Amino acid sequence: MSQIFSVMLMIMNSLLFSSMTHPMNMGITLLLQTLLMCILMGLMSYSSWFSYILFLVFLGGMLVLFIYMTSIASNEMFKKSMYLTAFTMFMTIGVLLIIMFLDPYMMVNSLNNQAIINSSETKMIMSPLYNNPTSIITVFMVLYLFLTLIVIVRPMN
Repeated sequence: MSQIFSVMLMIMNSLLFSSMTHPMNMGITLLLQTLLMCILMGLMSYSSWFSYILFLVFLGGMLVLFIYMTSIASNEMFKKSMYLTAFTMFMTIGVLLIIMFLDPYMMVNSLNNQAIINSSETKMIMSPLYNNPTSIITVFMVLYLFLTLIVIVRPMN
């Protein structure tokens, strides 16, 4: 049930992003979209460390964009649009009504399916990251990151 709510909020947030004009609005909306995506990833997987790391990396990038935005457009006025406020209000009410009228048995089925998924994922979560099937992918990821580091640092010298 919370996964459906998270997806509906993400869709509503995407619709709101297209009508934003101020960089601060866009940044907040993008950060909210990332937070919702990380929450959804945490709900769908057994271990939520990947969603935490993704959110922290994205937050670091957003801080760099915030510094850039404040140095470029520091005195731009923040205007509220009545259209945007009404659109947000109606979309929120619509999402809540849709969730309220959903089939109550959907939540029971979702909980049963989640218990089955969690019991099967428990065995997979215990396997080490650097075992034989995934070790090749890990080595390629390390080599790719090293090559990217060299390509980025080389022009600076």
